[in-house]
Amino acid sequence: MTMEEVISRIGEIGIVPVIRAATVAEATRAVEAIAAGGIPIVEITMTVPNAVSVIHQVAGRFGASLLVGAGTITAAEQAKLSIDAGAQFLVSPGLSIPVLSVAQACGVLAIPGALTPTELMHAQENGAKLVKIFPCDNVGGPRYVKSLRGPFPKAALIPTGGVNAANAGDFIAAGAFAVGAGSELVNRTALRDGNFAQITETAREFVRAVLSARESALQSAGRAS
Repeated sequence: MTMEEVISRIGEIGIVPVIRAATVAEATRAVEAIAAGGIPIVEITMTVPNAVSVIHQVAGRFGASLLVGAGTITAAEQAKLSIDAGAQFLVSPGLSIPVLSVAQACGVLAIPGALTPTELMHAQENGAKLVKIFPCDNVGGPRYVKSLRGPFPKAALIPTGGVNAANAGDFIAAGAFAVGAGSELVNRTALRDGNFAQITETAREFVRAVLSARESALQSAGRAS
């Protein structure tokens, strides 16, 4: 997929599940559970043991049916290894110019992290097309996203941190391009206990919340016109 196609796919799905697992087997099963819940996209973080190998296995197994990304990318070397393993997008907790440079050279989407307006501006000035707002819950959650959308109406923001099935729709209504969800979606206790059905059901709840928020926005826009 091209970078623009990846961006479009993330926007269409509206949810980026963040997988942090203790083992390769857990990570793989979590991917399967999320996909079964209707979210054909995953971000496998570098904190997962043998993360690069997991990315390679997942990308090879699911092929074009699943969008596979690499998360917690903080160095250019991690970016290159992840891309070589099959990652179709990269996500960072902050802004790393070397990571952006590697991704741009490879024609791969890099999503840097930002929190303040200054950081968001810096990310955009360096070519970021999507920006992760992290940790969003610590600074106001949906209200903060709405505040950022004022001076940055065209910014494609992915709030992460504290996003759950109950408030995911609020983030979308506030203007988020998509939401990032970690333990609130991929529950660590469920992972440890092998309760993958719970993860699948939570994924379905996220999907319903995002769809409902988008339908409400369309209806409101229709009434306004």
